[in-house]
Amino acid sequence: MKGLIFTEFFEVVEEAFGLEVCEEMLTQADDDGVYTSVGSYDHKKLVKMIIILSQLTDVPVGDLQEVFGQKAFTTLMQGLPIPTDNITNTIDFIQHVETFIHVEVRKLYPDATLPTFEFISVSPTQLIMDYLSPRCMGHVCLGLIKGCAAHFNEEIAVDMVPVDELGSHMRFTVDKLSV
Repeated sequence: MKGLIFTEFFEVVEEAFGLEVCEEMLTQADDDGVYTSVGSYDHKKLVKMIIILSQLTDVPVGDLQEVFGQKAFTTLMQGLPIPTDNITNTIDFIQHVETFIHVEVRKLYPDATLPTFEFISVSPTQLIMDYLSPRCMGHVCLGLIKGCAAHFNEEIAVDMVPVDELGSHMRFTVDKLSV
């Protein structure tokens, strides 16, 4: 997993819970917290920190991942050269993640392991897709989708259903509520 995700995570933790909680999380994780945005790190370190943060704050792991995804969306939009001139809504944007964002990420980080999306059904007001990732971070994806909707100033409803027991395969239904 790219260090950019780790550095963004630390910023979100500090903003939401304070520096002391962030330091305690790192101490309990036996982690020095030194990451560069361009480095590659084991995603299990991030998972461990999220679990510890959940224990420290009494906030469920899924909720923490979702908030992180929402905040990370803005950072990703600012940090990647994504052509969004012809994309005006959440459903259009999600359909272009593989062709725009993942292509750019692979240019910057050729060794990146990215999730994949399989589109089941797409209309102007609804998208059904499967999220596949061995990292099992469906709640981060949920947060990214909500962050995308906020970016486009849209009201959406998102349903996330696990397809497998591990959480490596999730089905998302995104319904556009505002027209």
